[in-house]
Amino acid sequence: MPSDEFLARQMGDQPPLLAGGRKPPDKREISLRWLSGTFMTGITSSLLMGVALFGAMEGREQLAIPAEALASTDLGDGGLTAVEKGSRLVQSVITAKPADRSIMEVSTMVRDGDRDVVRRQPFAHVKIALAANHPNASAKSYPKFNPLKIFSAGDAEAVSSVRTGVIYGAEVDSEISLRSMDFPLEAPGHPFAASMTLDEAEETVRTNGSVLTDGSVQFASLNYVDPRRFGSNRLELDFSASLNARVIAENVSVASYSAQTQQRVDYIDDIIPVRKAAPLSDILDDAGYAAEQYEAVLGTLAEQIKIEKIPAQAVIRVGVEQTGESARIIRMSVYQNSSHMITVALSDHNGFVVGNEPPPTPAVRSAFDETAIPVATARDLPNIYDGIYRSALLYGMSADMVGQIIRMLASNVDFQSQLRPTDTLEAFFSVTDDSGTATEESELLFVNAKFGGNTIRLYRFQHPEDNSIDYYDEEGRSARQFLLRNPVPNGKFRSGFGMRRHPILKYSRMHTGVDWSAPRGTPIIASGNGIVEKAGWDSGGYGRQTIIRHANGYKSSYSHQNSIAKGVSSGARVRQGQVIGTVGSTGLSTGPHLHYELIVNGNKVDPMRIRLPDGKSLEGDAYAMFARERDRINALLDIEMANKELASR
Repeated sequence: MPSDEFLARQMGDQPPLLAGGRKPPDKREISLRWLSGTFMTGITSSLLMGVALFGAMEGREQLAIPAEALASTDLGDGGLTAVEKGSRLVQSVITAKPADRSIMEVSTMVRDGDRDVVRRQPFAHVKIALAANHPNASAKSYPKFNPLKIFSAGDAEAVSSVRTGVIYGAEVDSEISLRSMDFPLEAPGHPFAASMTLDEAEETVRTNGSVLTDGSVQFASLNYVDPRRFGSNRLELDFSASLNARVIAENVSVASYSAQTQQRVDYIDDIIPVRKAAPLSDILDDAGYAAEQYEAVLGTLAEQIKIEKIPAQAVIRVGVEQTGESARIIRMSVYQNSSHMITVALSDHNGFVVGNEPPPTPAVRSAFDETAIPVATARDLPNIYDGIYRSALLYGMSADMVGQIIRMLASNVDFQSQLRPTDTLEAFFSVTDDSGTATEESELLFVNAKFGGNTIRLYRFQHPEDNSIDYYDEEGRSARQFLLRNPVPNGKFRSGFGMRRHPILKYSRMHTGVDWSAPRGTPIIASGNGIVEKAGWDSGGYGRQTIIRHANGYKSSYSHQNSIAKGVSSGARVRQGQVIGTVGSTGLSTGPHLHYELIVNGNKVDPMRIRLPDGKSLEGDAYAMFARERDRINALLDIEMANKELASR
């Protein structure tokens, strides 16, 4: 072990030399020169590392979410010309974006004389979100709303078209012609030849024995004749067995091929600015969300903030997970003056809990930017009539086809009411090529309309008895009503059914009908199909009157007419929507109006309150044919029946 003297000589026992004659530094003092140098070295290193990372990422700082990408879009280069007034840069109705149009090849069967011709032809399947912002939708021209044209059948009955035929149950590669005939159950016109005796059959087999098993075609022989009797050699061969080998697969499962399509999952940020204080539920309703989508979110938010009145200048940020056409809310944040207030998100247990603020987005700060086009909320949407025409024309449907859809829905839809963000229209119609544009030859096979909570699903069907074409619901009921309650579509309701003071006689008596006022000469249409029982002048005060007898004991009466249409006379057959006369003021009347009465089994009833029967319904063999056609369309479009028991009707 070295001694202390040796260590002292190695390390030195002299005090350190000081330059400039200064004193040794005190360990408690801090060198400002050293501190500033260290700080500048750290900053320089950070900048160099940042420049290197920026160059490695080729200038891409981060991936922008859809809301940021839309908010940073430059519309200065003419982009505003393609945007309709009422739309907005950042769409708030994420779930109401329009679905793409698809073209599919379908095998159809058309009756041609005594043959059925099966061929493939293209069909267009469209699903339209009527409230979505469609570019240049208002540029399409279409007829103005006219209730008379909607309900009126016109001057002549529309000719039933059978060009498209019915959906065939199998796929064909080319055109096939089928001819069917009844199986002959009666005795043949000529007697059968005498049967061969056993000896004759044996001689025939001996003569043709060499070709009995030639190829894949074999001749049948009598089962009680031993084929080995005809062997020409001594080999013990069993000619009754086929020489073609038959392979029997064991332990093999056979299943039809089905293409697996993996739907893409999109995560979308929906930015909703609150310009006026309102409940959060109303804000989400106007943005196009359904109550079942946000009920759980509101329950969690209500425990933290007051959701009954979200203040103005707030921003609702909704995180949506969208798979195909289905969407669900997975996150919701509330901002006030661009400052985050609260966020709730979906947990692993499918419940909403309070979470952290999501990554910031410029879309929240620019939500109230007046340079952006305002969102089309429920207050800005057009009425249902305009919404159907504007959207359907953009999806390749013709004006005549859209008018046909309007007439089909007229009995169940108020076209003057405002469109809702969740209203949709689905249609399936024939086209001539892959462009998907309807022509004069196109035919409408299926319509599925959803307005609010009302769903109308109609299928085209040709009745086998009279070859008439009509549209029926899933249960085989016609879309047409049995009787219309208003024979004057342009008229205004003036007086109801019941006791009242007569304006001319000046005493109270029973008013046995309802009055619809309209200008003199306004057309009157028949409320249903039937036979004219009376058409002429009535001496009892009704003036010119027409009475139509309908099925099942129903009659309708039209009084005070200015004129009766040509051809409307006693015994003439009229159809629903046919013009039978014009509004007038004949008889005991104070002004031009129609006095409309409904008579059931000889009793006058209130036309506005009586429960009218449904239209024509399919039964028996006709319903069975319709059910097959309905099921084939449902299978093509992947539609599930609302009630599974309908198929067993």
